[in-house]
Amino acid sequence: MLREHRMSVPGAAAVPPRPTPSGPRNPAEVREEVRYALAEARRSRRREALGGDEIIGDALLVASELTTNAMLHGGGVTGFEVTLDDQEVRLSVSDRSQEFPTPAQHADERGFMRPGGHGWPIVCRLARDITISELRTGGKRITAVVPLRRR
Repeated sequence: MLREHRMSVPGAAAVPPRPTPSGPRNPAEVREEVRYALAEARRSRRREALGGDEIIGDALLVASELTTNAMLHGGGVTGFEVTLDDQEVRLSVSDRSQEFPTPAQHADERGFMRPGGHGWPIVCRLARDITISELRTGGKRITAVVPLRRR
C-alpha cells in the first residue's frame, strides 16, 4: 500500500507524496512523514491553524506508538497514511495481524512492574477517535484521529 497525504482545504493542492517505493516502515520514518505532511500544510495556510508544538507532538507520538505496536505485535508495518485538515490529523497504520490491540498487564506474577505495554493506552488517551478495520488482504488497519486543538 502506498502512503498518501491529503488536505481537505478548499483551493489547496494535495500534499505530494515523497517518492519512496516501500513507504515508511519504522517509527522514525513515520514521524518524518507526519512532519513532512504538517510542514507542507503549514506552507499553504496559517501556521496557527495547525495547532501548536504540543499538539503536533501528540500526533508524532501517536504515529510512533501505532508503528511500534505494528512492528512488535502485528508482524510489521504494511502501510501508512497521514491525512489532515484544519481540525485534525488522521493517522492510519496497517499490519499483518488480525489481532486487535489489548492493554498489557503492567505487573508480573510477583507484582513487579514490567517495561512496555504503555503504547496502546497512550494512543487511546491522545486520539479523539480510533477505528480498527480488517483488511481484505489480511491484517488490519488502525486509524487514530488526533485533534489539532485542545479539547
